[in-house]
Amino acid sequence: MNWDAIKNFFTTAGMDLLRGLIILVVGFFLVRWVVKIIERNEHKMKMEPTLRGFVKNLIRILLYLLVILTAVNTMGVPMTSIITLVGSAGVAVSLALQGVLGNLIGGFILLLFKPIRAGEYVKIGENEGTVKNIGTFYTEIATADNRHINLPNGTLTNTAIVNYSRAGTRRLDLTFSVGYEQNIDKVYEVLRKVVSEEKELLEEPAPSVHLVKCGDNALDFSVRVWVTGPDYWPVNFRLLEKCRRALDEAGMPSPYPQMDIHMK
Repeated sequence: MNWDAIKNFFTTAGMDLLRGLIILVVGFFLVRWVVKIIERNEHKMKMEPTLRGFVKNLIRILLYLLVILTAVNTMGVPMTSIITLVGSAGVAVSLALQGVLGNLIGGFILLLFKPIRAGEYVKIGENEGTVKNIGTFYTEIATADNRHINLPNGTLTNTAIVNYSRAGTRRLDLTFSVGYEQNIDKVYEVLRKVVSEEKELLEEPAPSVHLVKCGDNALDFSVRVWVTGPDYWPVNFRLLEKCRRALDEAGMPSPYPQMDIHMK
């Protein structure tokens, strides 16, 4: 048995191994300490709660990775070999998890640029509802009939998003039809009276009533009013019913499609 070789191992490679283990233990302790400091002060960050959690987890992962690479390098493993191994593994994993990585990057983009926020009412593709949570991989929205839909973040970054809540106010457009035999001024009078009695409308921009179309069988009048986001649907249903009732009571019912045939 070559005692000199064993002694040389313990005095060189063994010490490197010991130093690497010490770096791992101390490094992991420091990472946990840094993360606790971030958690205690995260309320001071001017970020949304979801983004704060994302950034905190990202910092934790990067610090752990830095500690591990430092320890492995101290143990005598060449960094070029580690980088090559990590690069090869990264390529293989990225090819296998293209969708997952796309959703991860999409979630980061949503949290960074904030096209939507939790609590906002949005329309994304064919889905419409209130944003409940912007997660790392999926965004959850709740529809008006309480269906919860999870949309992949990668899809959201490549889809048109209509945000109804960001401005704080919305314009409500309602259309009512009457026959050609009706007096236009009388229609204006009836619709404007109903609009003036609605208390939840904003004064600016002012409500308006316009003749917007002379159709084949009817005159179409548009009622346009501005409301706050939460009042949109209640006002929509109230005005829709009140205006239609007022027109019917004034002798101006909705016309039905008709065709005149002339026989020669």
